[in-house]
Amino acid sequence: MEIKYAIALASMFILLAPVLAQNTYIPLELGGDNYYTMYGSPDISASISGTDEFKRGDTVTLYLDLTNYGRIIGFKQDQMPQNSKEYALASAELEEENKKPTALGVTATLISQAPQIEVKSGDQVVESLKSGDKTQSPLKFTIKIGEHAPAGEYPLHLNMTYDYQDNVRVYASKLVTEGGTSTFSNYRVSYVYQKANQTVPVTIRVKKQADFVIQNTTAELLAGGKKQEIHATYKNIGEDPVRDAVARLSIFKPFSSTDDQAFIGDLDPGNETTVLFRMDVDSDATAKDYGISSEIKYTDVNGDTVISESMKIPVKVEPAAQSLLLPAALALIILIAVGGYIYKKRQKKV
Repeated sequence: MEIKYAIALASMFILLAPVLAQNTYIPLELGGDNYYTMYGSPDISASISGTDEFKRGDTVTLYLDLTNYGRIIGFKQDQMPQNSKEYALASAELEEENKKPTALGVTATLISQAPQIEVKSGDQVVESLKSGDKTQSPLKFTIKIGEHAPAGEYPLHLNMTYDYQDNVRVYASKLVTEGGTSTFSNYRVSYVYQKANQTVPVTIRVKKQADFVIQNTTAELLAGGKKQEIHATYKNIGEDPVRDAVARLSIFKPFSSTDDQAFIGDLDPGNETTVLFRMDVDSDATAKDYGISSEIKYTDVNGDTVISESMKIPVKVEPAAQSLLLPAALALIILIAVGGYIYKKRQKKV
């Protein structure tokens, strides 16, 4: 009687489901009877597990949980059972049809919508996701936040492709009842599947913080020179002010200095200041362009000590200035020799 009631109820509903399907495919030869058509499909959402806020310039792991909210939203009767075997087949088909919202072979691809955010990792795969279930462990995507990405929200798209069961047919040659238990002979189930696409939005945030760039530099360095001046202008292009900021250099050969730090003090967003460093250059330094690394140590709005990302100060080393003493001495010697020669020649004539 329960089977008859289910069939009678099914005939009362004919509902339409949202269409996600791209095309239908049949992995096995289709055969058997079709007693029901079910309406519904998977419906997968994505949510961030853990933090959604990151610092600019960082390479981080974004964790995403998938949840399948798909369900059966309606069904209709396609064929009326005529005997006990067909009633049993209809019941067996209904059980299989209820698996329709399960997503199979989910392939997830994270796409950035902003040039400041780069997705470094490839596709993530989930074998299956039943209706009402969440992934057992989050999907992991590696993303790179731009070095000077402004604070705020950044949209990402999670593109997913998957299969789901679209229809079921059942077949049995006969129904055998023994000892009150019924079993099918030559029972088989044929499935029709759909391929589907789904895209869900994901949003991450970049934290507000100070951020610095070098606006311009002035540096005229000579090989062998001592305490030569380097002027560098630092600008706070971030969103937060800083206090007690100090610019400092990372020195390497052929450079050396006892004056490789410069006090900046407080620097609000949009403001800039120029500092002075003094640099010694080895006498055997190769004349060429160099980049000296610099960073800013400061106190942020939370009172924490922070060290900025490294910034390059471009400098050019020129060859050492040629001394004029040797050429002058040589000229003097030549003049003396010529003068002596002329004097001796005149003496002989006398």
